[in-house]
Amino acid sequence: MSKNLLLIFTRNPELGKVKTRLAKTVGDEAALNIYKFLLNHTKEVTQKIACDKAVYYSVKVRENDIWDASIYQKYPQFGEDLGVRMHNAFQNGFDNNYEKILIVGSDLFDLEEKHINEAFEKLNSNDVVIGPAEDGGYYLLGMKVMHPAVFQNKEWGTSTVRQDTLNDLQNVSVHLLETLNDVDVFDDIKDNPVFEQFLK
Repeated sequence: MSKNLLLIFTRNPELGKVKTRLAKTVGDEAALNIYKFLLNHTKEVTQKIACDKAVYYSVKVRENDIWDASIYQKYPQFGEDLGVRMHNAFQNGFDNNYEKILIVGSDLFDLEEKHINEAFEKLNSNDVVIGPAEDGGYYLLGMKVMHPAVFQNKEWGTSTVRQDTLNDLQNVSVHLLETLNDVDVFDDIKDNPVFEQFLK
């Protein structure tokens, strides 16, 4: 068992249930296909990283999906909002004696192995690591001990999340990774030729 744990939050890939803001422009089917593509990208990026890994499913755990159970622990998300669900996932990791825990989403085409490796490394000399997203949120959060305030009193999915989180962490050392763009709306993909195959 590694002392490092990577949490991956996913949504069950179901028509009409994923990337709903993107779907308003491209339609439910294209949005679902784009999300499946992003899920697979997240798997490709994370599967070889030298740490333990856990996938947290939004609705129910899928046994025979892209996430190999010999590589990824599998859990359902639990809690009434995103903050509570993330808190519970981190708490589960710390209860299982992990020393450094990161969480990432599954809708980040710009995510690379180097971002996750850097985050674990920066936790050697910092209390918290955050990967800023261009929309004002974050794509990665890493901690060595629980900081409960970061999961409370946030307007999840809005442009204030990162700043509100940093306000909660004024008394600890925080390292910021490079800013990346997650995929939420059409503007996030319109200039990227990789996504053209889904828009025909």
